[in-house]
Amino acid sequence: MPDLNTIWFVMIGVLLTGYAILDGFDLGVGALHLLTRKDEHRRLMINSIGPVWDGNEVWLVTGGGALFAAFPEVYATVFSGFYLAFMLVLCVLIFRAVAIEFRSKLPMLWWRRMWDVSFSVASIVLSILLGVAFGNIIWGVPLDVQREFAGSFLGLLHPYALLVGVTTLALFMMHGAIYTALKTEGELHEIARGWINNSIIFFVICYGLTTMTTLLYLPHMSQQMRDYPIFFAVPVLTMLAIANIPREIHLGSDFLAFLSSGAAMVGLMTLVAIGIFPTLVLSRPNPDLSLTIYNAASSPATLTIMLIIALIGVPIVLAYTGSIYYIFRGKVKLDTMSY
Repeated sequence: MPDLNTIWFVMIGVLLTGYAILDGFDLGVGALHLLTRKDEHRRLMINSIGPVWDGNEVWLVTGGGALFAAFPEVYATVFSGFYLAFMLVLCVLIFRAVAIEFRSKLPMLWWRRMWDVSFSVASIVLSILLGVAFGNIIWGVPLDVQREFAGSFLGLLHPYALLVGVTTLALFMMHGAIYTALKTEGELHEIARGWINNSIIFFVICYGLTTMTTLLYLPHMSQQMRDYPIFFAVPVLTMLAIANIPREIHLGSDFLAFLSSGAAMVGLMTLVAIGIFPTLVLSRPNPDLSLTIYNAASSPATLTIMLIIALIGVPIVLAYTGSIYYIFRGKVKLDTMSY
């Protein structure tokens, strides 16, 4: 049976994966937003995520709260060390939200173009920053003897982290293109189907480069698979999920393509979790100073109490999320209440 520390490692991974899947298509739609020229198409894209985008971000907040409760030392090290990076994330989140709400308040062309650019640029920057954060968790960051961050903001922007950032952007663009095709019809639907093929190619190239770089320079990420060959099923299933996307698009099943994209994201997050376990913050160049699920965890009593609360709260969040998507199912239509 897994111990409480491992259970919470998995729990936080589930919350972050939920955020990646749900807010991932939001960010992907934003990244693709400027590729459309017609005001109607841009309004349709914004309204496709309009009822759900703010609710999707709850998963990120919940993941941060779970990290604080279960692994407070990791929370303190990451949020203090990455302070400038998180402030930048907060700024683009604010600009993105303001752009969605303000874009259609006035009819002037310059006004709408300004907020269109803000919405798209904020989505692209946020996607890359999230990928950079994961890239640094995989690569490792400098920690001192007190296990506090001893680097700089610019030091986080090394080539590997930026490569993971671009790969994350490509993944979200693919996910967002599929979601746009799923939620629209007519001319925009056909345009979105064209985006899907191009974004898949973009993502597969980035994913291949990231995988090769990881295997060459970060052998610890494949150690668990060498020790437990059963884990090799994860990358195989992930590649099958990615390969199934163009098949479902060709068959006209946008919903199954979206599920395949979501399954691919689950597989990718699982690969990261398998690779870093049991480390949460890898210390580079001194791995002995790393923060793990054992030396950075709360007391067993705290983990037990928080697990009980999570078992009550997570089903409520799932029920709320499911009900929202059920209520706003179907194709997007513009009316007087639309953005």
